[in-house]
Amino acid sequence: MTPLATSVSGPRARLFACFLRLGTQQAGPLQLHTGASLAAKNHYEVLVLGGGSGGITMAARMKRRVGADNVAIVEPSERHFYQPIWTLVGAGAKQLSSSGRPTASVIPSGVEWIKARVVELNPDKNCIHTDTGKEISYKYLIIALGIQLDYEKIKGLPEGFDHPKIGSNYSVKTVEKTWKALQDFKEGNAIFTFPNTPVKCAGAPQKIMYLSEAYFRKTGKRSKANIIFNTSLGTIFGVKKYAAALQEIIRERNLTVNYKQNLIEVRADRQEAVFENLDKPGETQVISYEMLHVTPPMSSPDVLKTSPVADAVGWVDVDKETLQHKKYPNVFGIGDCTNLPTSKTAAAVAAQSGILDRTISLIMKNKKPTKKV
Repeated sequence: MTPLATSVSGPRARLFACFLRLGTQQAGPLQLHTGASLAAKNHYEVLVLGGGSGGITMAARMKRRVGADNVAIVEPSERHFYQPIWTLVGAGAKQLSSSGRPTASVIPSGVEWIKARVVELNPDKNCIHTDTGKEISYKYLIIALGIQLDYEKIKGLPEGFDHPKIGSNYSVKTVEKTWKALQDFKEGNAIFTFPNTPVKCAGAPQKIMYLSEAYFRKTGKRSKANIIFNTSLGTIFGVKKYAAALQEIIRERNLTVNYKQNLIEVRADRQEAVFENLDKPGETQVISYEMLHVTPPMSSPDVLKTSPVADAVGWVDVDKETLQHKKYPNVFGIGDCTNLPTSKTAAAVAAQSGILDRTISLIMKNKKPTKKV
């Protein structure tokens, strides 16, 4: 295997390198937790739903506020993954094993780990229910359930991943298939997609395209690769000055970008991808591929969509300046599961955690949370 290695220089190249690094910076280590307690209580002063970046960060902050014995995290997964690394795993620059560690090792020491899945929220009664049949009540609830990957909304997936030539850096089950598809590439279309939904780390679908292009150049395959980025969006990037710089890189590297093209079907047995033209609903185009990287549609977790804490489209409905729920004053949200007008990234969570910590500290003192920090 030949891992990716490339050198860049000049202002645009430095911007490009910075773009690739976005989301790959890890926060400092938290105090480690050695294992889940054997006898969870039924009530906590602070209950955190979700053991991702937002949940772990807030559990650590709340431990300092109310003591570890009064805080619990509800999280079913045995492994905690630092997902920004997966872009580099898909490009062959990192090993998948470097992205994960036992969930018990990242939970703040002394904080209760309730190893279960949330199946119902009842904020009117200040309690939640888990898939183990347990009811847990709380004084304060922090919702950090992340975002849901909806591969099944694309016809032919997820079963299509059983075939070669197709991968996705967004799932632990499929990220290594991206690297395999890169290695096996011989000649033809290398297609990278961006869905018609909110996504976490919206730069990642482009990052793997740029890294793949560099890999093709390094291995002498570039002249045989037609690199295509089919995006449902109408622009390459939301910030104008960055979009202009990226457009220049796209031109220099001879990449094809097609806008308002949404992946709706994968015929993996025939190596065909079907896209709908969002400007002309119902109009489709079939493109053969030698390599396909899929960024799946995403949405709020199903348990939130049907809960009282959700807005009209399923996201946790919080005040954008305090992160307090708009209806339930003792409920708060952080990260990808909320309707905050920010990017859905670990970097955003880092900024939000300070605001939320301040909000909860004021509420615990019977003060009204301030709108400005």
